[in-house]
Amino acid sequence: MQIDATDRRLLRQLQAEPTLGTAALAGRAGLPEATCWRRLDRLRARGILRGQQAVIDWRALGWTVEVSLRVTLDKTDPRAFDDFIAAARAVPEVLEIQTFLGRVDVRLNIIARDIADYRRLYRERILTLPHIADLEALMHVADIKSGEHLPL
Repeated sequence: MQIDATDRRLLRQLQAEPTLGTAALAGRAGLPEATCWRRLDRLRARGILRGQQAVIDWRALGWTVEVSLRVTLDKTDPRAFDDFIAAARAVPEVLEIQTFLGRVDVRLNIIARDIADYRRLYRERILTLPHIADLEALMHVADIKSGEHLPL
């Protein structure tokens, strides 16, 4: 989908400060407010701008451990993916579920309050997920770059 320079300017401003109202956004993008509103509406209708959300820092709420789990499923059961995904969605500490083509089928990003909490979560919730053939845990150490802003 093609967007023009004005749309890119709007999206850059919105990425930089997502809480801007339409009037402030229009001012920063150098547009009349009505034009800004119409362009935002069009970007939403085209599925380019999917919404705005609150980004909560779970570390500030006491969650100190982040682990990425690479899961290979036992695919002898045709329902393996669906069963696994449904069960993984039910674990509140699972922040992300991604599927892949290749040796690893699914990646789960999970959080825990501390190592003891992670150990409990791993034993009681993760290892009981259905159809796991292999599981690799990667302990998160640091964020070097986060893909929060697109190069518009």
